[in-house]
Amino acid sequence: MTLDELTKRFSDTTENQRKAIFSTLFIAGNKLQTLFDNHIPEVSLKQFMLLSIVRQSKEPLTLTQLGSMLGCSRQNIKKLAEVLSKKGFITITQSPDDVRAMCICPTQKAEDFFQNDFAIYQEQLQVLFSVYTDKEIETLFTLMARLYAGIENLGKR
Repeated sequence: MTLDELTKRFSDTTENQRKAIFSTLFIAGNKLQTLFDNHIPEVSLKQFMLLSIVRQSKEPLTLTQLGSMLGCSRQNIKKLAEVLSKKGFITITQSPDDVRAMCICPTQKAEDFFQNDFAIYQEQLQVLFSVYTDKEIETLFTLMARLYAGIENLGKR
């Protein structure tokens, strides 16, 4: 069975479409992780996402804050951070606000990575989204924000 056949099979009712969307999110996440991990060897996609958030933050974020943002546990963030620290992309320091918390800060190597090697990721994103018009990108962006709201609702149950 192909993905197209599976999509057609689940397109008849709203309930089936919900199931198909949920499955598609899971499958798409796995496929994207595999593709990015195979094409960009210096950092994994998960490491890249952590590094991106750390770099975009105006202040150092704790492992717990980063876990919340990335939708995973503090322990998972700590494992990713330890690898990135060994590679020289980040430093792990004590939080200035809470002596029990650890914060992650980008290094110059991280900045160099985004200035030089990030072009590979940009090219991959261009290819990924080349099937959409600008209007469709805007719509997808809005729908993804609403999906996050739905995930938050699910997390409150």
